[in-house]
Amino acid sequence: MDITSKVKLNARVEMPMLGLGTWQISNRDVENAVIWALEANYRHIDTAAYYNNEEGVGKAVKKSGIARDEIFVTTKLRNDDHRNPEKAFNMSLKKLGLDYIDLYLIHWPVEKLRNRAWKIFEKLYKEEKCRAIGVSNFTIRHLQELLEQADVVPAVNQVEFTPYLYQKELLEFCISKNIQLEAYSPLTRGKKLNDPKLVAIAKKYSKTSAQILIRWALQHNIVVIPKSKTKERIEENASVFDFEISATDVKKLDSFDEDLRLCWDPTDVP
Repeated sequence: MDITSKVKLNARVEMPMLGLGTWQISNRDVENAVIWALEANYRHIDTAAYYNNEEGVGKAVKKSGIARDEIFVTTKLRNDDHRNPEKAFNMSLKKLGLDYIDLYLIHWPVEKLRNRAWKIFEKLYKEEKCRAIGVSNFTIRHLQELLEQADVVPAVNQVEFTPYLYQKELLEFCISKNIQLEAYSPLTRGKKLNDPKLVAIAKKYSKTSAQILIRWALQHNIVVIPKSKTKERIEENASVFDFEISATDVKKLDSFDEDLRLCWDPTDVP
């Protein structure tokens, strides 16, 4: 495994295992962050209409000079746009300044509207306006409901996933349905980077706590999108392919689970 490693989605599209998350990065700052990431050989950038930074992401992709088909771009449907996903998709495409989107996600399982929105997603996919479609923040229950009426199985489910929120049942369910799990906020938003248990493992491998968290996700075959707007951190987060966590230490990290949710909690969404 190296920084060019990809996973083949059920849509027969290859998705880079490591990407740059851009949540809470301003439109002004995101352009530099994406350029630094691309310079560090990232080839996967994650944004969303909700983040209000699609323009900056698109500018950076163009400014990089890297061929468009070498960069995997994800964006997401804003919750307020579930009644007209096609209009929202076209707006995201315009803001990004791109000819197509690699992966378009339903950002949140909005009650009563998500299944109808998915039908529009299927239309966009069949019209080849996006190369793959998927969901975010869906629990097993939400996925089961969607699969009962879907013609296209989601390619990806992007959720909060760390050793401290080790959603093993969700991971196994997604694997059984050929849905790729993707981890956002893999660094616990910094809350657990000084956890003595984690620091001890990091010291063993002469790595940072953040690098251990990213590598742990990768070794579970999970696509991972750590966020940073700092050049040094972006480079540090990519330096996770020159070592491997032992099976014993992976199990130890698995045991850190404490159901720690630091972002949205979709558990009780009807």
